[in-house]
Amino acid sequence: MAEAGDLLDQDQLSCPICLDLLRDPVTIPCGHSYCMGCIKGYWDQQDHTGDYGCPQCRETFTPRPVLKRNTMLAEVVEKLKTGLQAVPPTHCYAGPGDVVCDVCTGKKHKAVKSCLVCLASYCETHLQPHYESPTFKKHKLTAATGHLQEKICSHHDKPLEVYCRTDQQRICYLCAMDEHRGNDTVSAASERTRKQKQLGATQRQLQQRIQERKKELQDLIHAMSSLIVALCTGSSGGQ
Repeated sequence: MAEAGDLLDQDQLSCPICLDLLRDPVTIPCGHSYCMGCIKGYWDQQDHTGDYGCPQCRETFTPRPVLKRNTMLAEVVEKLKTGLQAVPPTHCYAGPGDVVCDVCTGKKHKAVKSCLVCLASYCETHLQPHYESPTFKKHKLTAATGHLQEKICSHHDKPLEVYCRTDQQRICYLCAMDEHRGNDTVSAASERTRKQKQLGATQRQLQQRIQERKKELQDLIHAMSSLIVALCTGSSGGQ
């Protein structure tokens, strides 16, 4: 039987701002989708400009678009959640190199998510309150990592969810409005996707060059072999 995620891509149903599965999904005019709370919070920081942009494609909208829950997308997300809950967990206890759950007592389970607000990592069981309780609604979840402090702005104590291309560093949204104001900034998720594509293109170019060098070497070996045969044949004919 196909596991959850075989037919539904979890990454495609994740919010580019909080990186978690969409909650109360809304689709803005450019076609990108976000959690309603995430895009509201992002646009609240842009009220002083009057231009409301998409964190991914940077298209701007004036006036501020009215957000309406994407019912169809919400149903798809719920089906994915149901499927994921039906799949038996493939992880148990944390092994070497795994991020451990900070809540587990005794033998630690493997963490599946880290919270940038709590600065803690959680296994599947201890992560549930972040999905179910309104208290954790605005918390930022990310892939489990053991270096949480590196993802928090040391000046504003906010998640580093923006990338400044001008200064080539990750910053928080308050940095983008302050010392990095006017710089070329994009969402950290968008920049990561762009760099992954660049890396893929570079790898393909390197692979092509390797194949070309292999062919040149083979041609050289073939030419040398032909020359040796010709010299041996000529030498034999002259005796």
